[in-house]
Amino acid sequence: MKLLVTGATGQLGSIVVETLLKTVPAANLAVSVRNPEKAESLRAQGVDVRFGDFDQPESLAAAFAGIDRLLIISADGDTETRIRQHSAAVAAAKAAGVRFIAYTSATNAQESTLFLAEVHRATENAILATGIPYAFLRNNWYTENELGTINAVLGGAPWITSAGSGKVGWANRRDYAEAAAIVLAGEGHENKVYEFGGQPLTQEQFAAALSDAIGREVPVQQVDDATYASIMGQAGVPDFVVPILVAIQSAIREDALNLVSDDLEKVLGRPSTPVADAVRAIVSNQG
Repeated sequence: MKLLVTGATGQLGSIVVETLLKTVPAANLAVSVRNPEKAESLRAQGVDVRFGDFDQPESLAAAFAGIDRLLIISADGDTETRIRQHSAAVAAAKAAGVRFIAYTSATNAQESTLFLAEVHRATENAILATGIPYAFLRNNWYTENELGTINAVLGGAPWITSAGSGKVGWANRRDYAEAAAIVLAGEGHENKVYEFGGQPLTQEQFAAALSDAIGREVPVQQVDDATYASIMGQAGVPDFVVPILVAIQSAIREDALNLVSDDLEKVLGRPSTPVADAVRAIVSNQG
C-alpha cells in the first residue's frame, strides 16, 4: 500500500511525514512537493519524492500515480485560489484511482461562520462528489497561530483581543500532524469526519497559561473590533492582513471555534497536549 502526503515540506506536512516514518516503511511512502530539492533529506531516507504543484494540475497526474491513500494538506492563499488548487488535487486523485483521501479541513466546516471555512466546505464537497472513501480532519485553531501575540506579550504588551468570551479549541501542530498520520496509515477511518481540537478556552484562560509559562501576569485587554484593527495596524501588521485578523476575532467571539470533541485524543490514543505545555514550548523556542 502506497501513501502520499502533499505539502510534505511545510510546517504540518513535515511532522506528518516524520511521524509516518516511525511506523511505515519509507518505500511505502511518497510525498508531493513543489520544490523537490527541499525534500532531499526525505529522498535520502528512501521516501519517493515527487514533483506536484496544485497550480499545475498536469503535474498531479504523475504525482498521484499508483497511490492508494492520499493526504491533501490544505494550501495557503486567498479563497478563490485555494478552492481552485484543491479542486485540481481532488480531480487528479480521482483520475489516478486513489482509494482514500484524508483532508485537513476546518472546525464545523459545513456550517461555520468563519470566513476561512468556505475553502474547506468546497473541498469537502468536491471529495464527497468523487465517491472516494474519505476522512475529513477538521482542525481547530493551532496554538502556534498565537505566536505574534505571544511575542508581543514577551515584549511587554498586554494580551489584546476583541474575541470577548468566545472559546477556542486550541491544540498544537504536532498533535494535529500525528493524528493525520494515524488516519492516513491506519484502518477504520473511511468516511469519517473528525473534529480535532483541544478543550475550548477563553482568551483569558489562554493568557493564564502564558502567564504560567513566563512567570508573570499577562493582563488581557478586551477591545472592540475597530480598536483591535487600529492596534494591529500601529503594531506594523500589513494593511491587507488586519481585516483578516479582525474577522477571526469576530468569529471567535461568535463561538465559531467553540466545539467540544474528544476526537483528537481518541485518534491519538492519548490526551492531547495541554495548552499550558504547548505555550511553554512556544515561549522556550523564542528564547
